[in-house]
Amino acid sequence: MQTSKTTQLLMDLGISSEIISDRKLLQYNEADALELVEKGEDGREHLLISEAAKAWRRLRDAAEIDGERIFVVSAFRSISRQAEIISKKIECGINIDEILLVCAPPGYSEHHTGRALDVSTPGVESLNEEFENTTAFTWLENNAEKFSFFLSYPRDNPAGYNYEPWHWCYDAT
Repeated sequence: MQTSKTTQLLMDLGISSEIISDRKLLQYNEADALELVEKGEDGREHLLISEAAKAWRRLRDAAEIDGERIFVVSAFRSISRQAEIISKKIECGINIDEILLVCAPPGYSEHHTGRALDVSTPGVESLNEEFENTTAFTWLENNAEKFSFFLSYPRDNPAGYNYEPWHWCYDAT
């Protein structure tokens, strides 16, 4: 159930309940117990819930053994931070329908759960579809499931997001 804060953020951003229901988006609660999994070269801390953090470290280490370097670009993101990201895009003149092809509404991002990661590999622009053409992506396709990670937004995904070969989510169920 949406909190009044989330409802207000959605209204402020011009995201209607019809958009949410038409795309059948799932609502996610914010994780509260997070741990550091990596620190970016820019000093940014990437956080996950403990279970996902342990699985990520095992996945990353296994990839490294196989000669693949995969690192975190983004992990946990609060509902408020998600709203800020969308607000900045609106300020740049991007319309909300276009934004919602690449960015989940506040309260509806897997990043809120502390289980989702955006990843990359050296030599590839972060958050770019060209990641699909790397050996790191092929490694993830062949191995991520062993560590309980799955590609959240394949081509033509039911949530209506653009294809995101860099976005992986932990799910041990």
